[in-house]
Amino acid sequence: MNEASLLARVPASRRGLVLGIGDDAAIYRPKADEDLTFTTDLFIENVHFRARGPGAISAEQAGYRAMARSLSDAAAMGARPRFCLVSLSLAPWTTVRWFDGFYRGLLGLADRYGCTLAGGDLSHTPQVVCDVMVCGSVPKGKALRRDGARVGDVLYVSGSLGGWRHRPMPVPRLDVARKILGRATAAMDVSDGLALDLHRMCLASGVAARLDVTPPVLRGATLEEALHAGEDYELLYTAPKGVRMPGHRLGTIEKGPPGRITLLGKPLSPHGYDHFESRARS
Repeated sequence: MNEASLLARVPASRRGLVLGIGDDAAIYRPKADEDLTFTTDLFIENVHFRARGPGAISAEQAGYRAMARSLSDAAAMGARPRFCLVSLSLAPWTTVRWFDGFYRGLLGLADRYGCTLAGGDLSHTPQVVCDVMVCGSVPKGKALRRDGARVGDVLYVSGSLGGWRHRPMPVPRLDVARKILGRATAAMDVSDGLALDLHRMCLASGVAARLDVTPPVLRGATLEEALHAGEDYELLYTAPKGVRMPGHRLGTIEKGPPGRITLLGKPLSPHGYDHFESRARS
């Protein structure tokens, strides 16, 4: 296989684009009343997934998960996905069949949310590395951010938590994003564990948080995993008291040292998944 033959296997689409795959760069023309959001997420063999041996996932599942990670970031901003750029570096063991399966999973999820593949890059490395960049759009000035939580706001999570061991196929919560846009004061996705991500939101907003209940837990998971494991990709968000919101109510944003979190009256350590701390321990 060669680059030209692989590129010919990737379906081309110009939905929403002035110019898509086939030139040196894509062209997208935004509307005057919208802001564009951009996010990118690496998906690396033996770091984020295994393709061979114990715990291996299929090529289609790998492509799905690579796309889901970036779509979740778009959801956290309240954005509607418009297009994506996918850079994929193939390992020596990969085959055309694996390549086809990877893009089948990736594009299947992208198409579900109207996200057009606009381009990317192909290369080769000792292990599979994928980088998915998603551009989304949101009404001008309305994007959800981490730094908007205010004292007295109510804190919510969109679904049950428990980490990657108990959630093999995450679902980007773009459905919830549409419902909370214009009502939530702050939002982010839970990618590195509830405790760590809530800590980050509180730091950005200059507030503390009080969890009055334990979070909903996925079947088979422990409370420890719900609080600290990564890759749930549910949304964490705040809204003023009295505003009707979807999801599970967790507690309240309060005045205090920025980043402080308590759970049922006791301090909650803000630890979760950190790439570099995990590398240092291995």
